[in-house]
Amino acid sequence: MATAPVTAPAPAPASARPRRSRGRRIVRALLWVVGLLLVVLLAAGLWLRHRVAASLPELRGELAIPGLSAPVAVERDALGVPTLRAETRVDAARALGFVHAQDRFFQMDLLRREASGEFSELFGPFMLLHDRNRRRHGCVRMASQILAAMPPARRALLEAYAEGVNAGLRSLGDKPFEYLVLRAEPRAWRPEDSILVIYAMAFDLEDWRTTVETGLGKVHDRVPQKVFDFVDPAGSTEWDAPLVGDALPTPPIPGPDVYDLRKAPARKLAALPPREPAELPSGWMGWSSGEDLFAKTGSNAWAVAGSHTADGHALLANDMHLGITVPNIWYRASWSWRDPDGTARRVTGTTLPGAPLLATGSTGRIAWGFTNSFVDVVDLIDLELDPHDPEVYRTPAGPRRFEHSTERIRVKGQRDEMFDVVKTIWGPVVDKDPQGRPRRALAWSTDSPEATNLGLFELESAKSIDEAIEIAHATGIPPQNFVVVDSSGRIGWTIIGRIPRRVGWSGQVPGSWADGTRRWDGWLRSDEVPKVVDPPSGRIWSANQREAAPEAQARLLGDGCYDLGARARQIRDRLLGMEKATPQDMLALQLDDRALFLARWRDLLLATLTPAAIQADPRRGELRRLVETTWTGRAAVDSVSYRVVREFRDTLEKEVFASLTGYQGSPDDLPFYRSTRRFEGPLWRLVTERPAHLLDPRFASWDAQLLAVADEVRLRLRKIGPLAGRTWGEGNTLIVQHPLGGLPLLGRWLNIQQKPLPGDLDMPRVIGKFFSSSERMVVSPGYEETGIFHMPVGESGHPMSPHYRDGHAAWEEGRPTPFLPGPAVDVLKLVPKKS
Repeated sequence: MATAPVTAPAPAPASARPRRSRGRRIVRALLWVVGLLLVVLLAAGLWLRHRVAASLPELRGELAIPGLSAPVAVERDALGVPTLRAETRVDAARALGFVHAQDRFFQMDLLRREASGEFSELFGPFMLLHDRNRRRHGCVRMASQILAAMPPARRALLEAYAEGVNAGLRSLGDKPFEYLVLRAEPRAWRPEDSILVIYAMAFDLEDWRTTVETGLGKVHDRVPQKVFDFVDPAGSTEWDAPLVGDALPTPPIPGPDVYDLRKAPARKLAALPPREPAELPSGWMGWSSGEDLFAKTGSNAWAVAGSHTADGHALLANDMHLGITVPNIWYRASWSWRDPDGTARRVTGTTLPGAPLLATGSTGRIAWGFTNSFVDVVDLIDLELDPHDPEVYRTPAGPRRFEHSTERIRVKGQRDEMFDVVKTIWGPVVDKDPQGRPRRALAWSTDSPEATNLGLFELESAKSIDEAIEIAHATGIPPQNFVVVDSSGRIGWTIIGRIPRRVGWSGQVPGSWADGTRRWDGWLRSDEVPKVVDPPSGRIWSANQREAAPEAQARLLGDGCYDLGARARQIRDRLLGMEKATPQDMLALQLDDRALFLARWRDLLLATLTPAAIQADPRRGELRRLVETTWTGRAAVDSVSYRVVREFRDTLEKEVFASLTGYQGSPDDLPFYRSTRRFEGPLWRLVTERPAHLLDPRFASWDAQLLAVADEVRLRLRKIGPLAGRTWGEGNTLIVQHPLGGLPLLGRWLNIQQKPLPGDLDMPRVIGKFFSSSERMVVSPGYEETGIFHMPVGESGHPMSPHYRDGHAAWEEGRPTPFLPGPAVDVLKLVPKKS
């Protein structure tokens, strides 16, 4: 049998072999490139991580720094809170500067740049508007003047602190990580920078008042005086809870002979913006915008005399409401030293990074806390220009020319900007007319060097509330309610900070000072400033409400937009019910989220959603059911009812207010000028008395307007999703960000995870979208071991530190943690550097 021949496979075409080998070579090359890129990226990541880690502070061992007179022990507890054991107060200031720089230098830099108007140098041209506004005030020049005039002992503390800051910065293995991200270099700290930090707080607490006064002026110009007095009452409502005197009644409703909206010319009201504030970062310093702007600068503080506490010692409680950011505005610390006579001293509490003093806390002899006083220290002045020369304005002493100076603003990525600052004898020009001529100037107490003097240092030596109050009246800081207790069980309240003596008008709206009948005439004397010492009730409460008697408030303190009083009343009533208070009782009151303020608004909403209204539109039935069934009587995170009622009340307030004041929606109009919720009194009178002549002409009856608002709230919430899921926690979740947390890829690393928390504005537990209690403190001076303290986020501003966010959970949950730092976990010894 024949065998078939075996044929060899046909060879591949010559052209195919090179093509396949080229393909393999390309794949291998690509793999090499990818591998190389991965190696480079890994190396870059490790290098970057190494550089970031290098800026972590040295916490153990021994380090020599210049200027110390003796060694200082820096003991940090499990939360990173330092206890500084020094021989002298100056050494303690130097050591405090050292640890501030280790943990928070970038925050300190932002604070001084906030006041000096130097953000553009770090962040670029989008901060130019901010910097121009700050440069008008000349804070850098004033800080230098204040430092030069300061008593030698205080100046020595600032100088030692600055040297400690720079030593702390040099001790880091690399510059703080924020400067790596921004490709910038940190600048050395100067003694006068600590004064700029105080100015930064003044801007936070008071700068917004110009916006309020402008809005008030527009309303005042549009409506009759009786209507203006009604919508902006000098008192509050039945919620008013002053320390002195009784609540002031709500003004009567102006009659139709004064103001009749039904007879007013027909007009179309501008569309009102929604209640929810924009989802924006909370700002470089934790300061917000929109509706949260005015509510966030509040606080709670109260005191209970020893005769009403369980152990016979006076109790102080304080929680200051500010923007919550990473890191927190406050830095916890405790430091001890010996006076020249050998007396051992120790102070514990909050410090403001950038300043070498105790902001709030206890010295063992006294303890104090602050709330924003809303004393009126800001006035807008209408300028009267020479009709022939816009560079000349009228003054009581005759015509004057405007003063001009040029500020150089350094701008990252572009050329410097030269900014013309225009000033009057009263203060800087802050507003111009459409032709570019000066229109208004600003008189602000902070623009006077006498208003800032760091007198807080002297509180460390006060032995009683009497001494503390005298020191408070001589201290130059933004005016605050000062609640103080001493180790003997006594309690007191006054205003700390310098208060201008206003002559000729209330200061509520802008006006001319040209003829001299309106003016400031120096500062109030100590004996003129209201105070309360050892009240018969044995309790003092301060929650940004009117504190003083009506005459003293109007004549001496003015109305800087003090609060409604609902929060203060809730605090007062609960305090008066405690006969033997404990620190735990104080913390429970700080966490009180009972919705007493909104209870009557829930009743009104239920009365609005009648069976007839539901029959007309069955969709209203679900809204009524949720309002009825999910109400817990608290601002609870899972309550749909609380959110609906809150939205109903706020939406109605805005619509009624817009109608009464003629809001037209122009870009320079300010529909929601009210910086407090004091419109509650007039609003409640309107919705209960229902005057036909003040009803918005778009509605046939008050019932119709109330129902329309309920429908608007339902529709707005329904756009988000099913009504049953629209809880209060969803609508009021606290946003806690690092200043660089909005940059790509950095947010998840730097920001705090958002978590709904119970609370709201008109109750002791204050929670907003961008602000809340920046600390909670309860303490008896001399018995600090029984005290309570916690604050959001953590001590360190470094994201790789274990103390970056380790205190946050206790703050969220309201868990008590000790006021005093715990046992030392890390000990660093600072020793004098040999020359």
